[in-house]
Amino acid sequence: MTDPYGFLRTPRRPSGARPVEERLNDWNEVHAGQPLLPLVSQQAGRCMDCGIPFCHSGCPLGNLIPEWNAYAARGDWRAAAERLHATNNFPEFTGRLCPAPCEDACVLAVNADPVTIKNVEQAIADHAWERGYVPPRPPQRLSGKAVAVIGSGPAGLAAAQQLTRAGHTIAVYERADRIGGLLRYGIPDFKMEKWQLDRRIEQMRAEGTKFHTGVRVGSDLDATELWTRHDAVIVAVGATERRELPVPGRELRGIHQAMDYLTLSNRTRQSDCTSPPLTAEGRHVVIVGGGDTGSDCLGTALRQGAASVTQLDINPVPGDTRPETEPWPVYPKVYRISHAHHEARERHGTDPRVFSCATLSFEGESAGHVRAVHLTEVEPASRRPLPGTERAIPAELVLLALGFCGPERNSGLMEQFGLALDGRGNFARDTAFAAASAEQHKRTGRTEAEGVFIAGDAGRGQSLVVWAIAEGRAAAAATDHYLTGSTVLPAPVSPADRPLTA
Repeated sequence: MTDPYGFLRTPRRPSGARPVEERLNDWNEVHAGQPLLPLVSQQAGRCMDCGIPFCHSGCPLGNLIPEWNAYAARGDWRAAAERLHATNNFPEFTGRLCPAPCEDACVLAVNADPVTIKNVEQAIADHAWERGYVPPRPPQRLSGKAVAVIGSGPAGLAAAQQLTRAGHTIAVYERADRIGGLLRYGIPDFKMEKWQLDRRIEQMRAEGTKFHTGVRVGSDLDATELWTRHDAVIVAVGATERRELPVPGRELRGIHQAMDYLTLSNRTRQSDCTSPPLTAEGRHVVIVGGGDTGSDCLGTALRQGAASVTQLDINPVPGDTRPETEPWPVYPKVYRISHAHHEARERHGTDPRVFSCATLSFEGESAGHVRAVHLTEVEPASRRPLPGTERAIPAELVLLALGFCGPERNSGLMEQFGLALDGRGNFARDTAFAAASAEQHKRTGRTEAEGVFIAGDAGRGQSLVVWAIAEGRAAAAATDHYLTGSTVLPAPVSPADRPLTA
């Protein structure tokens, strides 16, 4: 702890974003580059170095937040970067993409404004790269063991990096044409520019990780063949089975899954095409779904020049303060405004979200293209339609951002590996192993198929980037133990762990 009165003397001051009209005219990150280091140091100095730092409970990675806050407050960026990377392979990703449940679990949040943990994390990570504090760490010797990682999202990349550094020979298989999974094609550039991802991939290549793109394991390459060529396999394919909206008119043209829309936009940004094959330019856009993916669609549509954008959320509008049913230190459901929501307010004058509403049907024109969405208000608790509240709003492009319901069922992986689904529709794991905590590192992510492990959203269901990285690190520890009989790799979470709730 640097200043025992820092949290009293220094008010919370998050890093500012660029002006709305400026950032809506480009695809660069919304923040004006790296925050000024003196500002970050002052904000880090608000950390109280609590006897029991509940920010650890809010973060599944177990990030050593008070430690790197103290180093950042003193301006010791090398030490801060070392402590940050001790628990997190990719802090420049989480510092940009994570909604920061650690801040809501900060002890200051009991009755004051929490430390700007997310801003400090991003600044440390960015400064570490600028100063050369993040060199490749190739292993000193090889184990002679080979591991295949299927999927190159944050879970797969974290597992691959941990195992490569432990001395195993790692090959990552990705079905897309570029490495990164949803980090590459699901996250818009205004949230994280892709050179941040490319830089990490080059670091991993320099450490010895091999990457194979354009390979669909389960169809292009039989999973059993891959299995026989490696000593272990980690399945980190994510939860990409999309939820549908089975209402009348769904077959109309102009209604698309949100991830298809975001992928095409990101491919345009990667220069795969000169203009987006699917664009919101000049159209009335309706986004069905109130989560982060819907917010990403909103920011994308605004930059493409949409005539209007409406985001539908079946949930009631949250309050401004914690409900009594969600006390500190849980991550509360409160009214939050993303950068995209702020942009829509500035551009169109109102919040683009409509709460407590459900989609009844889609209306089309004679040519078979959607032209309106029919809505109804719903009762908050039961979500049942309220009679007499039906109305229609214009829609020329509809994006379904309803989330995901587990890994894709038709990939071939289930049959070829002999995998099963759990009650939530995810790949089952650890079903044949004891739950003794002392044996946790031996069984994390194991399946009944010998040497096959599950990591990330494929076993957990859709979740946050910090959970994906934590799962990848845990699966790497379990795989290392399976291959060598022991491990020093950390396993921050188990498959049974869940976010902190009341």
